[in-house]
Amino acid sequence: MTRTTTYTEPAETLSLTKYDDRTVAGLLLFVLGAGFMTAIMLAAALVPGYDFRGGAISDLGVFAESALLFNGGLLVVGVLNLAGGYLLYRRHGKRWLLAIYALASVGAVGTGLFPLDTGDAHSLFALLAFLFFNLEAIGTATLLRGAMRAISVLAGVLGIVFLVLMAIGDAGNATAFGPIGHGGTERMIVYPVMLWLVAFGGYLLGSNPAPASE
Repeated sequence: MTRTTTYTEPAETLSLTKYDDRTVAGLLLFVLGAGFMTAIMLAAALVPGYDFRGGAISDLGVFAESALLFNGGLLVVGVLNLAGGYLLYRRHGKRWLLAIYALASVGAVGTGLFPLDTGDAHSLFALLAFLFFNLEAIGTATLLRGAMRAISVLAGVLGIVFLVLMAIGDAGNATAFGPIGHGGTERMIVYPVMLWLVAFGGYLLGSNPAPASE
């Protein structure tokens, strides 16, 4: 009697070909946060005399030295965030949360397509991005437990607090900016949520339990 031998692909090879939605979403969001933080730091370094305290982040989108890197980075941010949000939606099924991810992505893409020197369109899209990326962190907290939930809420609330301060300062009350100025205030809207995306992406990539809704 002839024995039939069935070939089985090694487990370590299989693991490279069977990424699930959670893992891919984690990779996309991690790359988004880490990549954009890196891009804006490099863009600022490219511009001689760039004013971190007084200048807006979006100034980097109009300087010849940094415009391509900054504006292109925003387009990538929008695409990665939407893709990551959709993959998470396939796991949790919350349409309202997917809508928040989508609006944040539209804000990022619009900010990149309409740089600061284009006027009102830029301001509208930048506000959309500022608000909905931070709401994204707060909304995502509903899927999480423990420390990651607390970090998500903290990042989102912190960003919204500084968004309000920036609105007050831009309306004419410059004291709202405090000692960090307009540039520092705007960065406190952006940096915490970008660092949250790095942390959340790592959480999804790691061996932590699946989100609470699962």
